Amino acid sequence: MREQGIAIKNVIARHMTHDCHGEYLVQNLYYDTDGWDAIRCSIEKPYYKEKIRLRCYGEMNQESRLFFELKKKYNGIVYKRRIVIPAKNFLSSSIRDVVSKEISQISREIDFYMQANAVSEKMYISYMRTAFVGIADEGLRITFDRDMRIRLDCLNYTRPGIGHALLPQDAMLMEIKTLGGMPLWLTRALSEGEIFPTSFSKCGTCYTNYVLKKAEIEGIS
Repeated sequence: MREQGIAIKNVIARHMTHDCHGEYLVQNLYYDTDGWDAIRCSIEKPYYKEKIRLRCYGEMNQESRLFFELKKKYNGIVYKRRIVIPAKNFLSSSIRDVVSKEISQISREIDFYMQANAVSEKMYISYMRTAFVGIADEGLRITFDRDMRIRLDCLNYTRPGIGHALLPQDAMLMEIKTLGGMPLWLTRALSEGEIFPTSFSKCGTCYTNYVLKKAEIEGIS
């Protein structure tokens, strides 16, 4: 796994450039119902699905900006509805109060979703991300996520990067985003490196490996 990652990154470096942030910490709080309806629906791979998350880049402080996103997927295409929230507002009030005070169309969509589904913080997922952007094709973006951590308690940003490992130590998640088809050099590099597409959901894996197993253990005991 590690060797594959090094090899593909060497090829990518000849055609793409790091984004302006280099490698950085990404922290996510995912919202769901008490019955985990959003994640259970997502695992079933419906034609349309949606989920909501609050994202922080790096360690949070008073000057940080948080990104509250309603992520929709329709027929395999992802759409994101996002508002930016100053960290100081998030720290001094509930997220629902913060959103309800916003006056944009997107904030109203997010507020409606939260009220209609009665969601709250349920899962924390963090990882270290490295992102590349195409030199000739700026619509091409490739990210590598490593050191993926999850937790079902301490659902805030006070313990950045702490939690159970979601992937083996030498594994990383590679994601390719493109507005058109993949360039020939990338297709060739993936084939030569024996890197093939697979379906992987951070939330779904966390739910299956930790939430369900915890419920099974508690049911047995």
